[in-house]
Amino acid sequence: MKITKYNNFKNISGKKLKELRKQAKLSQQDLAEKLQLQGIDLTSKEISKIETNKRLVQDFELFAFSKIFGVSADEFNTEN
Repeated sequence: MKITKYNNFKNISGKKLKELRKQAKLSQQDLAEKLQLQGIDLTSKEISKIETNKRLVQDFELFAFSKIFGVSADEFNTEN
């Protein structure tokens, strides 16, 4: 079974990603550049789509976010 939405959202990690990015005083472009240094090719537009729950997040992307922000991947596993 393929799940592409959860409660009408494509991911539940976008809100937390935006919160962590703003706390770190990073723009979406800054985050995209940090991800590219880790070999993850995301644009600022794709990051915006993740933050607004319009794009699915791959597991390797989630782990890269965790590494950049120094948090557990579990931090992104919340709707609050």
